[in-house]
Amino acid sequence: MGAAMRGLLLTCLLACAPLAHAADLLDVDMRPLAGREAVNLAQAFAGQVLLVVNTASKCGFTPQYEGLEALHQRYRGRGFAVVGFPSNDFKGQEPGSEAEIQSFCTLTYGVKFPMFEKVHVVGDDATPLYRRLAAEAGEEPGWNFHKYLVGRDGTVLASFGSRTAPEDPALVAALEAALAAPAD
Repeated sequence: MGAAMRGLLLTCLLACAPLAHAADLLDVDMRPLAGREAVNLAQAFAGQVLLVVNTASKCGFTPQYEGLEALHQRYRGRGFAVVGFPSNDFKGQEPGSEAEIQSFCTLTYGVKFPMFEKVHVVGDDATPLYRRLAAEAGEEPGWNFHKYLVGRDGTVLASFGSRTAPEDPALVAALEAALAAPAD
């Protein structure tokens, strides 16, 4: 798909997306990675633009952690967060414990964006959050590092496959458009 077509599609997605409330999509309790107490995502990220990503430590796309952290740092002051969910759903590429995953992400890639418990992201075992993301986007992750862009109102605005790097111009343009959109 060409850049012009992606831009047109993005414009339509942002303008035509059905209004929803964050509670509809994000009203789930999840534990921070290696944490004990669950937090409600709708409350924790109310009014923010999110990039929800399923991650894995032993994947060819694992270096995307760097770009994800750079996005998080660049835009967090404008009401944005990358939110990571480790998953072992694809070829066993996230076999470690949550403590091991947390250590790897922090020490190897300097990850500071919020990471949550290890989850299933596809199939019948997918968590409610990932079932909702897939239903709204019309696709479930096909591999590690699939990215869902969620608007301030909790609506899925776009879905980006694993091969789309965090610094991809289409992803950045979608993110900036979401941040520029008025909050409800």
